Amino acid sequence: MTLSQRKSSPDAIRQNFDQQVERFSNLETGQTTAIDSPLCMELIARSAALFNPNAERIMDLGCGGGNYAVKVTSILPEVDCTLIDLSANMLVVAEERVAANISGKVLAIQGDYRDIPFEVNSYDIITAGTTLHHLREDQEWESVFTKVYQALKHGGTFWINDIVLGETPEIDRMMLDGWLSMLWKQITPEEIDMYMERYESEDTPRTLNYQLNLMKRVGFSDTIILHKHFNFAAFGAKKEK
Repeated sequence: MTLSQRKSSPDAIRQNFDQQVERFSNLETGQTTAIDSPLCMELIARSAALFNPNAERIMDLGCGGGNYAVKVTSILPEVDCTLIDLSANMLVVAEERVAANISGKVLAIQGDYRDIPFEVNSYDIITAGTTLHHLREDQEWESVFTKVYQALKHGGTFWINDIVLGETPEIDRMMLDGWLSMLWKQITPEEIDMYMERYESEDTPRTLNYQLNLMKRVGFSDTIILHKHFNFAAFGAKKEK
């Protein structure tokens, strides 16, 4: 049995997220179970604007309720924005929120970004907030990172905030325990059980080093670490000019 066969299908994940629009549409809290989510959104938005102050087109992969696109466009409003998500319910909210921010056009695409073709050399900024951990085998990771690299203009940037594995089993356990210690202060034991069950059934994260090395392998010239706390990290990469 392959990794994809052991984990939840994209359709099962879509049905789950269809019911969680409000949870993924709040800039004050970000994704509530993601460590330092508001801070990471702020760091990514400001970094994107710093590297690409004259951005014209941006794309948000697995956009959910649009938090990352909303945060970026609050600083860079004169852009066109492409939103991609499995959930139609999420896209409706994301499109409305981003449209209120920008002078350009919003293109909302429902579907799996693993399968959707991207325009080549077309985007200044691409974001992926707590979504890439749904990628499965190594070839999926390489395919998506390659597509992102090819979709960016020269000088464009790719920004990620996501759960990451520890570099060894011992470190991974320590980081996971740190995450759980924070969740215990925020949500009920029943909710923790639910999220851990989803983590086991839906998520296949990789280490931070794996993703930074993959960025270099597909062609990015520079990688940037913005923040890491327990098993969550915000980081990015720049395509050469």
